[in-house]
Amino acid sequence: MHPVNIAVIGGSGIYNLDNLEIIEEIYPNTPWGFPSSKILIGKIPSGLRIAFLARHGAHHQFSPSEVPSKANIAALKSLGIKLIVAFSAVGSLQEELEPNHFVLPNQIIDRTKGIRPSTFFEGEGIIGHAAFADPFCPPAAEIIAKHSELVEGLTVHKDKLLVCMEGPAFSTRAESNLYRAWGGGVINMSALPEAKLAREAEIAYQMVCMSTDYDCWRESEEAVTADAVMKTMVTNAANAKRLLIAILEPLEEAIINGTITDGIIGGMKYGIMTPLELCKSNKLHYILPEYFSKQS
Repeated sequence: MHPVNIAVIGGSGIYNLDNLEIIEEIYPNTPWGFPSSKILIGKIPSGLRIAFLARHGAHHQFSPSEVPSKANIAALKSLGIKLIVAFSAVGSLQEELEPNHFVLPNQIIDRTKGIRPSTFFEGEGIIGHAAFADPFCPPAAEIIAKHSELVEGLTVHKDKLLVCMEGPAFSTRAESNLYRAWGGGVINMSALPEAKLAREAEIAYQMVCMSTDYDCWRESEEAVTADAVMKTMVTNAANAKRLLIAILEPLEEAIINGTITDGIIGGMKYGIMTPLELCKSNKLHYILPEYFSKQS
């Protein structure tokens, strides 16, 4: 198994990376089950190795609420991943965030319904509170924004508010206008619990949102349909693959010099409220061996 620092999670429309030379495929059985797809370990033309995971499965068989997020994040942590770059199709809540534009969010409003398992700690008899004031990774966002300028024809926006809804149905017009009134920039169905679980596992996480439509608030447009979204996804997927080639090496360099992992690795140490000498959990040892010993 080849150690890698960066994992790419592909959202709707991104089920593989054409420019990735596959070295091996891994399908680990974590304490939370199997991930949503095999993890592909490969290298880009420069030789840099990365991991790739299809969030919704290789054949898009998992709805947003069914994605095995715990298994996905645990599997990536077991490979030594330090940073996740997560792509997601999103609806735009602002005029300037046009379809085919990319958005780097810096905040989330949670509109899921609490039916998605959102913490590794529940049921373990151990209390852990992850700091989540800033859910994404500003250093990674800076690097992605800067190097996106190398991708001809791609427009990238920074520092927008992401609303994560339950789905799988799209918003009503009233909901869409409510989110706009809150200052929402984009809306998706997959940022949570993925980002929270990454934080608990001490993995830096940055989502790259790919705008497919104007949701349904824009009355001059037809209401969003899955068919319209899929057509835009084709262009977005091609741009995502071009963007990755531009950003992966600068991101790797920032991981090596500690810019990206600062404050993330070691971040759970003071969030664990249960005395560490009592923290025995085979499950939590899988993702946080620094703090948890195995049960005998």
